[in-house]
Amino acid sequence: MEENSPKNGNGEYTAKNITVLKDLEAVRKRSAMYIGDTSTRGLHHILWEVVDNSVDEALAGFCNHITVILNKDGTATVSDNGRGIPVDMHPEEKRPAVEVVMTVLHAGGKFDKQTYKVSGGLHGVGISVTNALSEWLEVRIKRDGKIHFQKYTQGRAAGSLKEIGETKETGTLITFKPDQTIFSVLDFDFEIISTRLRELAFLNKGLKIELIDDRNEKRVEFKYDGGIKEFVVYLNKNKKTVGNVIYIQKEKEKVDVEVALQYNDTYTENTFSFVNNINTYEGGTHYSGFSTALTRAINDYIKKSKIKDIKLSGEDVKEGLTAIISIKVPEPQFEGQTKTKLGNSEVKGIVDHIVYDNLVNYFEENPGIAKQLLEKCIVAAQAREAARKARELTRRKSVLEGGGLPGKLVDCSEKEPAKCEIFIVEGESAGGSSKQARNREIQAILPLKGKILNVEKARLDKIFKNNEIMTLIMALGCSVGEEFDKDKVRYHKIIIMADSDVDGQHISCLLLTFFYRYMKELIENGYLYIAQAPLYKFTKNKNKYYALNEEKLKELTEKFGEGEIQRFKGLGEMNPEQLWETTMNPETRTLKQVVIEDAVEADRMFTILMGEEVEPRREFIQTYAKEAKLDV
Repeated sequence: MEENSPKNGNGEYTAKNITVLKDLEAVRKRSAMYIGDTSTRGLHHILWEVVDNSVDEALAGFCNHITVILNKDGTATVSDNGRGIPVDMHPEEKRPAVEVVMTVLHAGGKFDKQTYKVSGGLHGVGISVTNALSEWLEVRIKRDGKIHFQKYTQGRAAGSLKEIGETKETGTLITFKPDQTIFSVLDFDFEIISTRLRELAFLNKGLKIELIDDRNEKRVEFKYDGGIKEFVVYLNKNKKTVGNVIYIQKEKEKVDVEVALQYNDTYTENTFSFVNNINTYEGGTHYSGFSTALTRAINDYIKKSKIKDIKLSGEDVKEGLTAIISIKVPEPQFEGQTKTKLGNSEVKGIVDHIVYDNLVNYFEENPGIAKQLLEKCIVAAQAREAARKARELTRRKSVLEGGGLPGKLVDCSEKEPAKCEIFIVEGESAGGSSKQARNREIQAILPLKGKILNVEKARLDKIFKNNEIMTLIMALGCSVGEEFDKDKVRYHKIIIMADSDVDGQHISCLLLTFFYRYMKELIENGYLYIAQAPLYKFTKNKNKYYALNEEKLKELTEKFGEGEIQRFKGLGEMNPEQLWETTMNPETRTLKQVVIEDAVEADRMFTILMGEEVEPRREFIQTYAKEAKLDV
């Protein structure tokens, strides 16, 4: 008998061993497969499934008002004034259509292109997943002059569909309570929800979306008659702009293309693309078509107007660009690691053609603004050439000095990036302690002197002239700009280790700005972390404890009573042993991974906190000063 063959007796494997999970049992059994995780992200995912249904009614032209309510009892309510989910008997299932929608995976009107020409919702699992992962769910439908009601518990109908009243209105109202046996987090986050609802309101011109938080009486309302034009204005709010918002909208071959763009005086591109309201973070064919058209239109206009004998690259024409690309496609095909990259090949040519024709017409009709934009792009090209020369000079200098790694870097002996980590520390004293404390095999130390250049206010050519940033770039090995390659990074854990005081936080912000603007893919791949160094050492009866902040220190004193307290002014005050056991030892340390939950909001915050304009920064500090904590 072969070693791996099936065995008889207790180890038998026959038809009776095959488990069939009926109805929505599979969703409850393997919930993370359907919603990503069962923490904050998954909790909000089941809300988005309900909201997406209402937005699809708006896309179809039958809904203009959506309300989301976060109730005091932990439930959420979503209502709309659409057509209402059908309540008549399903011909095959022999039960009301709403019950089929609520209890059967992949059941709904999205697969019938007569009902919804386009629809959102990324994974296509639908509201049945929300029902499956709720302790209970109630649906009220206003349709055909009647109000219908049905309740479900853990994905199963708890009773039949009933008529409970009459009405002249139409729409659907759904209230659900996330199941505490499924989710580790049960509190809906007002900021996460309001950010997404604002985005949906921008993408769906004229749609009114209300968010009411009954837990603390917060209320916001979003309605943008200007649609994505207003989205661009919102993104450029704290920036100095060049010209007006250019707006393009046209339908071709059943693909609706909508684009809004405007330049500002910053040095990075800020383009967001959407397909059927889904944020395509990884871009795709619609972004490629837009990028090609923009570059070609600007180069053609430069050539025609004989402004300068130069050919601009895509990077040149996108410096300081803020743009929204929103397209509606009947059958979107997504690819990429997170399924947020559009793959429809026909879309590239459609977007390219529409954007190119409209930009050429705009430049012809607005020669003054066109000249301003072109001059900005030409200056960007000149700066890029200066950056290239600075890069070459740095490269030649490193070769002359005997290698590509900076002298400040204290490297580790391991060469496999997945096993290596680098600590970026500020100052010689902290650098000295961390060098002695480290695990020499896998931990590298890079001490930086003082605060690095604020890249939010500088072009790439200035970055290449900044010693501290160049030291960092050389140490990481992945370059920046046109030559950036995430696969060449030498460490898969890049740890910012700054003091816990205000100066340390500022240094962390400067480094975070640099990584976000010039090495964003390292963040997206999960390589960037912030070390959590303690502010206090608490000693009681020869036992020592460390506290990250005053709140943790208070917990220690309440638990153990009065003791000896030492406050660390900086990492340099810790001896190597203390630094190792509190901040650097992989077995005992606390690291915070840097993630980009919302790219739109992240860009806005970097602009406010690190940009040229002082007033929005002052407003932000005044608004959130009471909530501020010293730990990052």
